[in-house]
Amino acid sequence: MATPKKGRSASAQSKPGRSLALILIAIVALTGGMFASGHTKPRLGIDLAGGTSITLRAVPEAGNESAINKTNMDTAVSIMERRVNGLGVSEAEVQTQGRDNIVVNIPKGTNSEQARKQVGTTAKLYFRPVIATEVSGGKGAASPSPSPTGSPSGKPSGAAGDKPAATDKNSASPSATPTTQGRAVTDGLKADATPSASASDKPGASPSPSASGGSGDADANALQAKYAKLDCTDTKTRSTVGDGVKASEPTLACGKNAQGQWQKYILGPAAVDGTDVDKAQAVLNTQTGAGWTVTMDFTDGGAKKFADITGKLAQNQSPQNQFAIVLDGDVVSDPYVRQALTGGNAEISGNFNQQSAQDLSNMLSYGALPLTFKVDSMTTVTAALGGDQLQAGLIAGAIGLALVVIYLLAYYRGLSFVAILSLLVSAALTYTLMALLGPAIGFALNLPAVCGAIVAIGITADSFIVYFERVRDEIREGRTLRPAVERAWPRARRTILVSDFVSFLAAAVLFIVTVGKVRGFAFTLGLTTLLDVVVVFLFTKPLLTLLARRPFFANGHKWSGLDPKSLGAQPPLRRTRRPSAPVETKEA
Repeated sequence: MATPKKGRSASAQSKPGRSLALILIAIVALTGGMFASGHTKPRLGIDLAGGTSITLRAVPEAGNESAINKTNMDTAVSIMERRVNGLGVSEAEVQTQGRDNIVVNIPKGTNSEQARKQVGTTAKLYFRPVIATEVSGGKGAASPSPSPTGSPSGKPSGAAGDKPAATDKNSASPSATPTTQGRAVTDGLKADATPSASASDKPGASPSPSASGGSGDADANALQAKYAKLDCTDTKTRSTVGDGVKASEPTLACGKNAQGQWQKYILGPAAVDGTDVDKAQAVLNTQTGAGWTVTMDFTDGGAKKFADITGKLAQNQSPQNQFAIVLDGDVVSDPYVRQALTGGNAEISGNFNQQSAQDLSNMLSYGALPLTFKVDSMTTVTAALGGDQLQAGLIAGAIGLALVVIYLLAYYRGLSFVAILSLLVSAALTYTLMALLGPAIGFALNLPAVCGAIVAIGITADSFIVYFERVRDEIREGRTLRPAVERAWPRARRTILVSDFVSFLAAAVLFIVTVGKVRGFAFTLGLTTLLDVVVVFLFTKPLLTLLARRPFFANGHKWSGLDPKSLGAQPPLRRTRRPSAPVETKEA
């Protein structure tokens, strides 16, 4: 008779060492990553380690004081939470205080200056056509009075290094330079890299904004006069330029050029704004050597607007074939257009590092704040009370763990060795993951999270008990240990998975519907529940399979916890042969 082939389950049963080696490798890898990154301890929340408290005050805009209302304040809180918390587990607290204040509490270990920029930056993004530009305090840079058609009446300077626009080789040389902070790069869109030059080497050639939608000669002349006096090298002047100007109106703005000089601009009404950006992402561009960039995908409506404005600008001469990317009043890029851009996306590149690119993409993705905020105060928060509570929580956890170990030793005896080792493996995985999740996703361990970890001790121990009792039931039915371990596993596995699924589902719902510190409890509970499944499948079951081959456990020693007599086992069933019928002999 042919020998039956071993199934997959039989092969897995015969090699439990593979599972044990796999989980050992995982622990070593996580521990190595923890030490390599330098983050050997979990990041603590503000209630345990203290941190920084930032108070922001909403600043009313001229003529729009009613914008400071509950709806806009709640919207601002929601956007700030998403900016700072990332996945919602970094335990930053954002809440309103009074009518026009928002308080942001950030745990210790967070870059407070970076967080201040994240919560305080309005992130209002506009794409505005350039009407005129020149180096602030220097000579005019192709700043003629534009006609209603948008064509400059001044003559190009013909300075060395000027590059003609791709759409017209005989057109005026582009005057404005791309900023050092970034420039938009898409198909057919390139930024001019030359310094500004005057159309007549005289700073007096001032532009008129009438072509860009100015409301009459009086407004145009007033804006022209402000432009002539604008000094972008003055910090106070830069902080107030463009205040109170609506998106539908022309405005003045400042930005740095490639030479590090301050450039001043007259910009037309916004053609595209931040609400037209569908998503933004920080990308390391290695193909063109541009370094870290921010890519933007426009909505359908935004893509159409962008195609329309770039199509119109491509027909103009410099500098009116340029558009400025304006973020919170500052020009971060002023590329010129060669042709209509219909791809529905754009890329901002320049002097970004990874952090600044991610910060900008984060702000663009989550949207602009509906209000402008000023930082009223930044104070340091101590954690004296939280430290006492943490100590009390750790003591409670140690007592609970000790009681579980005592129960296991008293009831399961030698079998408790498997449970205790499994608890240690689960603790090692939990600790290393918490330490690594701090810098990775901003996870911070707060008091509710500590409670979640303590509750997880009971969940993990419950899984061991379910499996052990199934094994004991098989022994009571008269089976020896090795087949009992394998026969008990399918039923125990089903029960463990159902139990852990319910716990994980509860944690997921709690994480979704709650806010603030309660999310820390839900996140920790969900994480430890997933680790319970990993430990039971890759450690507890394989270890018990190996121990079942040892005489101490296989023979049912009275201290093994698997003694058939103490368990009231039935005598093993033996197969007996049926007596054969007597053979009758036939007489001849």
